Amino acid sequence: MDSLTREQYSVARLSRDPRFDGVFFVAVKTTGIFCRPICPANLPREENVEYFSTAPVALQAGYRPCLRCRPDSAPNSWAWLGKETSFRRAVKLIEQGALQYSNLETLSDRLGVTSRYLRQLFQNHLGMSPKVYAQYHQLMFAKQLLHSSSLSITDVCFASGFNSTRRFNDAFKKYLKLTPSQMRRHHVRSDDLERNVIHLAYRGQYHWESLLDFNRLRAIEGVEDVTPHSYSRYVDIDGSLAWFKLYADVKGKQTVKVEFELEDVTKLSWLMSNIKRVFDLNTDVALIEERLSAHDEQLVLRPGLRLPGVWSTWEAGVRAVVGQQVSVKAAVGQLNLLTDTLGHNVSGQRVFPNANVVARSDLSFLKMPNSRKETLARLAQHIANTPESPPSNWLSLKGIGPWTVSYARMRGASEPDLFLDSDLIVKKYLAKHPQLNAAKVSPWGSYATLHCWSHFS
Repeated sequence: MDSLTREQYSVARLSRDPRFDGVFFVAVKTTGIFCRPICPANLPREENVEYFSTAPVALQAGYRPCLRCRPDSAPNSWAWLGKETSFRRAVKLIEQGALQYSNLETLSDRLGVTSRYLRQLFQNHLGMSPKVYAQYHQLMFAKQLLHSSSLSITDVCFASGFNSTRRFNDAFKKYLKLTPSQMRRHHVRSDDLERNVIHLAYRGQYHWESLLDFNRLRAIEGVEDVTPHSYSRYVDIDGSLAWFKLYADVKGKQTVKVEFELEDVTKLSWLMSNIKRVFDLNTDVALIEERLSAHDEQLVLRPGLRLPGVWSTWEAGVRAVVGQQVSVKAAVGQLNLLTDTLGHNVSGQRVFPNANVVARSDLSFLKMPNSRKETLARLAQHIANTPESPPSNWLSLKGIGPWTVSYARMRGASEPDLFLDSDLIVKKYLAKHPQLNAAKVSPWGSYATLHCWSHFS
């Protein structure tokens, strides 16, 4: 990773500094193994180590993951992605399974670039093709499932994106030097495993009380359930029902426990990827808060605030439209009505309605101004016609302005740099702190918005 020197890597490794867990990986030339920088194993000599920004790059170099510190369970870091938008989006889509059932050309079309350009981006950033990166990511996710769940090996195979057990076994033996069965037996007692459970790591402080309170006030009846220590939700993934329950901060280990149920196990990778985004598990909040505090020492009232994500930009857009000029309580009442009327999947479970269903409804049952119903109908029709359309394209729709678009991008796509300085509460904070502006809080404007809100909640 270009932003760190070898000396900085070395200092972090030798101190086993947890702030760098997942930021880089340490490979030992004499053993052929790569580790997290917090690995408790004896520290190797500096001349015997190599440093890698990601686990897939370490695999590409011929190293296999440590079975003690388990690099597959490290918190993610997006620092190595850089600022190239197409590359960042491609990596995140691949980690959601974009290449499992479609080809590179389809992914390139979604990104608005050519497949040749996309291959070049991956070669420049990672020294490998998108397909190779996808396979390495699948292997690391499969390894995590083998260690932390009691899903059958066949289910792990398909959940991690392999379309045959033969390819699954061959990839394990080639890159990890063990079969899936051997991997599961290594340091794992089957009695200790829970079938549909996975643990996800995060880095740094996490103000769980604020995030869960934020979600509790906005929870949709029958879809979401929020307690002081957990969040659960039903989601529809391409017509397949899924449910998960996240338990916050398990035993102070900077991990969350996620229980899950899926009709289609092949959707597990996508589900976990979106959970990480919605709960902002990959963010280095200490770095963000340090930068924000440099411009305003009073801004960070509650250290550890994370972006409270929404399941999709579509849902975030609906929440923003329905919430225009009304209280949170009134908006949630309309969301409950919308979901109760239109949000049932094929099995009868209530889920958030998709754009196609909303576009086909006259929305007469909603108790809000006709102009707002018409705006919601236009948004639904737009998404139904162009599902990949980013929120920035919504500005052409009557009734949707910059605040609605920014809100959808901030919560539905978890974009980090959206300072909502036109928001009434943010304006209230800025009146007393005029030194703050979008330029000063960039590239963490979304987090600055959250911290402004926290002073009035």
